[in-house]
Amino acid sequence: MTKRLLLVVALIGSMMASTARADEGMWLPSLIYKMNIGEMQEMGLKLTAEDIYNVNGSSIKDAIVALDRGSCTAEVISDKGLLLTNHHCGYGEIQAHSTPEHDYLKDGFWAKSMDEELPNPGKTVSFLIRVEDVTDKVLDGINDDTPSDERVKKISAASTKLQKEAIEGTHYEAQVKSILNDNQYFLFVYEVFKDIRLVGAPPSSIGKFGGDTDNWMWPRHTGDFSMFRIYCAPDGTPAEYSEDNIPYEPKYHLPISLDGYEDGDFAMILGYPGSTQRYKTSYGIKFSMDVTNTSRILARKPKLDVIHEYQATSQAARIQYASKAASCANYYKNAIGMNKGLKALDVVAKKEALEDQITKWINEDDSRKAKYGEPVADIEESYNHVDASVAYAYLRECFLGGPEMFRFASRYRALYKALEGEDEDAIKMSSEMLKKSLDNYFKDYNAETDQKIAAALAEVYKDNVSAEYYPSIIKDMGSNSSDYMEGIFSKTIFADKDKLESFLNKPSKKVLDKDPGYKAMSSLMKATEKMSTDMKETNGGLLDGRRRFVAAMMAMQPEKSFYPDANSTMRITYGKVGEYVPRDGVLYNYYTTMKGYVEKEIPGDLEFDVPARLKELYLAKDFGQYADKNGEMHTCFITNNDITGGNSGSPVINGKGQLIGTAFDGNWEAMSGDIAFEPELQRCINVDIRFVLWTIDKFAGATNLIDEMTIVKSN
Repeated sequence: MTKRLLLVVALIGSMMASTARADEGMWLPSLIYKMNIGEMQEMGLKLTAEDIYNVNGSSIKDAIVALDRGSCTAEVISDKGLLLTNHHCGYGEIQAHSTPEHDYLKDGFWAKSMDEELPNPGKTVSFLIRVEDVTDKVLDGINDDTPSDERVKKISAASTKLQKEAIEGTHYEAQVKSILNDNQYFLFVYEVFKDIRLVGAPPSSIGKFGGDTDNWMWPRHTGDFSMFRIYCAPDGTPAEYSEDNIPYEPKYHLPISLDGYEDGDFAMILGYPGSTQRYKTSYGIKFSMDVTNTSRILARKPKLDVIHEYQATSQAARIQYASKAASCANYYKNAIGMNKGLKALDVVAKKEALEDQITKWINEDDSRKAKYGEPVADIEESYNHVDASVAYAYLRECFLGGPEMFRFASRYRALYKALEGEDEDAIKMSSEMLKKSLDNYFKDYNAETDQKIAAALAEVYKDNVSAEYYPSIIKDMGSNSSDYMEGIFSKTIFADKDKLESFLNKPSKKVLDKDPGYKAMSSLMKATEKMSTDMKETNGGLLDGRRRFVAAMMAMQPEKSFYPDANSTMRITYGKVGEYVPRDGVLYNYYTTMKGYVEKEIPGDLEFDVPARLKELYLAKDFGQYADKNGEMHTCFITNNDITGGNSGSPVINGKGQLIGTAFDGNWEAMSGDIAFEPELQRCINVDIRFVLWTIDKFAGATNLIDEMTIVKSN
């Protein structure tokens, strides 16, 4: 028997054995009543499906919100709109409010009254109102013979119509989202609140304890949480920030349990996971490893080096670039771990085995061949023409998401068009809007640092992209990227606040035409357009091939319930609290305690410095009602719930529907999880809710926040 055939046999066996594994899957809450509720109750859930998702009455889903339209998740924990999420989800706001005189990153922040809560322009919270399966409506008039271009246009038109109809006469927002690689479509209706105020955050020595070293690692001792509050108009509807706004009264808020958990206890998580690719083929996985992840690794390492060099110069510099450094580092390490995990788990070979199985199944029947064609061959052919996609991956990392100046200059394209058309009203409107953005942008900007980043990443781009996709900024650069970027940054108005203010007071097309920063940005946009055009020639066939591949896979296994990939819509995942074995001879316990926190101390270290007050309370064993039955103060715990980015801040809920923790990370051994779930290794890392409450109460003395929560303890 050949190696490939052995893999096929093994894969079939594993599929049959894991058809209903509880720990894998990000399920739509609106469908658990017919797909999952029985198994969830067998595992320890004491609630009904309606207790979790109910459009006619209050339910747990009414306490779960998407932060900033899906970047993170938060949960409502009081009847006054108090929100709990991760420290890293609120990091940008904490940093924005910090100064050398009031360093909330270093010292923490606690509002002892509502008057002290801090507004955050642009921050949003979205409540899910309802979900509707609209597959038949979206695909009406579309069949297997519909050409790809026509299919896309019809789906777009139908989706737009359904979204408009769903919110007519309301203040809601709506989205139609595809799932299972464009085989199904669901309508999601939201209520979006826009006055979200910072309430509390521990110092980074708690909220970010372990820093980049411990990121994605277990065991963990991080109090990764922050708190916000939702405000609304006096009539309860969403409103922009106003002193007249009042705390929002939610339909439901989560009760908080002090009972803790034991090994094997049921745990479920509701949240807004961002993106997974569980149905990607072997060809797509190779691209992710060789291009997406590799471009991220090659670009972010030099960017981080430059940022860290600047941060070391002063406290102000450390604060100024703290959020940027954290954001860059997070998925730099994720990309490294994902590539390592995919190789260790031999995921490409397993996918190849599945592709062989599906191809064989299709070819066994003429009607199947007519319906599904040759999806694997079509996908393979698409990946034979990926130069444009490779170029775009590097352009995104090296320029669009690398240095800030070019991206900032792109905001001025609307003004340029107005100047070009000599539209005085549009010129005035654009100029005024752009003026309002200057303070916020330059507050956290250092031109010299940005110039060094641009020079370093230009070299990465040159070394990894075909010359066919060089923008003029690269073609004109020559061999010395540092001197070239210095020339651009020294002359452009986009790296200097005073120059920009002067320009906006008297905007001129001639100035923009001559500006080296604007010209460089324009060259990047032209390169992007060429890449997009070229990618369209292959992406249509690739998307169609993926759709037919997943459709065939589902038809081949009619007994199996398929969960959709994450796409920033609300999902539920369920599993259990539990230990794991990361490698031979090592067993990881399912929880950590404050003892381990103190044991990790490195005095004065940015990542492992322990707050003096925390150590004082620990040595006195002053844990109050938050200790476990043995008198230990738990810090974090792990479950086998299936999560990804976007789930940060999601509530971990026990079988009674009570909050026991907040999810904040995955584990290093299973970084391949976005593409391939590994049930024996994959764990969700959570901060214990008792550690959260202890920090608020004992450490910070913010008892005003404790008093408004619903806290329960059975013994």
